[in-house]
Amino acid sequence: MKTLLLTKTEVDQLIKMPDVIEAVEEAYKTFSSKQVVQPGYIGIALPDHRGEIDFKLGYSRVNEIISMKAHSGGFTDNPQKYDVPNSMGTVLLFDGNSGTLICVMDGSLITGLRTGAAGAVSARALARKNSRSVSCIGTGNQARMQIRALVEVMKIDEIHAWSRTPDKRTQFKTEIEQEFGINVTIATSKKDAVEQADILVTTTRGKGDVIDASWVKPGTHIVAIGTDAPGKQEFDPEIFRTARTVVDSVSQCCEKGETSHALEHNIITRDGIHAEIGEILLGHKSGRESEDEITLFDSTGMAIQDNTTANRIYQNAINRNIGSFFTFFE
Repeated sequence: MKTLLLTKTEVDQLIKMPDVIEAVEEAYKTFSSKQVVQPGYIGIALPDHRGEIDFKLGYSRVNEIISMKAHSGGFTDNPQKYDVPNSMGTVLLFDGNSGTLICVMDGSLITGLRTGAAGAVSARALARKNSRSVSCIGTGNQARMQIRALVEVMKIDEIHAWSRTPDKRTQFKTEIEQEFGINVTIATSKKDAVEQADILVTTTRGKGDVIDASWVKPGTHIVAIGTDAPGKQEFDPEIFRTARTVVDSVSQCCEKGETSHALEHNIITRDGIHAEIGEILLGHKSGRESEDEITLFDSTGMAIQDNTTANRIYQNAINRNIGSFFTFFE
């Protein structure tokens, strides 16, 4: 049995954002159809090296693929001391019928791509159709991914951006305007950016001052990305009192998402979560019900998103004869 090996350069050639958006939609539908086995992920903190590594495992009964992603982050000394990035990923794909390892691929791009696509999937399903203004709280790589995905599903006329680091705000403005020709306004404050949003995207580390619920105007769609682990928080939980809450996974978001803070403060109960995004995509639950409604998508990220995205890359590689094979088992 031969195993396909795909480098980062090859992965980049094999997947584009429209494909990732389709793969993420597939993931959400498969998950909410109860066709996924997805154990809780394992994380190992390495404080002596200022880093961490996470392992996420998922199995889809629809595509019969088992995926395992190992992704490291932090490791701020890596570029200087070891000449390697401070964040790296590897994905293993196994045939669900035989357990055979069929592909090893660089996973550095997958997390960013599928997380960006998640925001676009939620906006297409839940944002007002006339939404034109996007506000980004946080201006790092994931904020860029969110914009790259959103422009595939809607027309954006203007972007308002805020982050705590002036240099990063300026760099974000320059790069986004050059890449898309969309005007980016640097907000004078976090509050100023939030108040301008038709779609509000938050991609911070979840360690700063929270967004006050009163800043969010009626009709806003919120894409909450930064809270994906216990101890992180981006929003005043009071926002859940009026927002229609949609999650990627009820169990994950109740444990470590933005939703967990609203539950802890007794602002909503578990029954107050309107739907998983997959249920809306399948037509089992309703989406937005009025132009003034605030919708909030709590995205904690799931292994099944890695699974469907990596499988799309693998299938494209086979079809286009890209990559190299090696043999584990004779």
